[in-house]
Amino acid sequence: MPEHSLLIIKNITHEGPGLLESLLHEHGIASHVEELSQGGTFPDPRNYRAVVVLGGPQSANDKTPAMQLQLRQIEIILEDNIPFLGICLGMQAMVKAGGGNVIKSPVKETGFTDTENIPYRIDLTSAGKEAPLFAGLESSIAVFQLHGETVELAPSGMELLATSHHCKNQVVKVGANAYGLQCHFEMTRPMFSDLISIDHDLRQMDSQSLLAQFDALYDEYTATGRMLMDNFLRIAGLV
Repeated sequence: MPEHSLLIIKNITHEGPGLLESLLHEHGIASHVEELSQGGTFPDPRNYRAVVVLGGPQSANDKTPAMQLQLRQIEIILEDNIPFLGICLGMQAMVKAGGGNVIKSPVKETGFTDTENIPYRIDLTSAGKEAPLFAGLESSIAVFQLHGETVELAPSGMELLATSHHCKNQVVKVGANAYGLQCHFEMTRPMFSDLISIDHDLRQMDSQSLLAQFDALYDEYTATGRMLMDNFLRIAGLV
């Protein structure tokens, strides 16, 4: 039997589970968190019913022992069809472990709007509209972005669920129940406030403007994030 219901992998301290954490408490779901940047090790995923890998400043192309182990463990997840959700770096690691590539993004997406002040949104593909991860959600969704790399999908075994204007591959499904989100749906306001004071790219931007944008989108963003995370917990059979 699995040791815990859900394994959460943190690649950096300030990118935590956010909205997912509150849902776990509400549903009474047991979880275990490993923080790799603080010396944690990615445990055997076969001891868990589902796995979530969060974002971070690292690259899935890194040759560090920690990233190489992460890729091997995600390969096991994909081979064993363990329910998986990867966010940002977690999504890129999932695609790489599944045979795709991680490359420099043609456009570095940072914040809530692009350089022309157009809000970042993702649009569900026909497959995305049918995907249980997006059950109950609109087909066009406002998102927060923070990435300089993107992915190229493997020729087979991968399905594109959502796309966007600047960066095509925004949400990817690998195999039966592994999902990857390039964008961020998990942030709470305290988490976001900390992030904009720590992240190098966000620190180059106007913090008050970023907070105002987050607050203006707060109700929609939070409802979307909670529903998406709840959908994943249902896919994983945890609720």
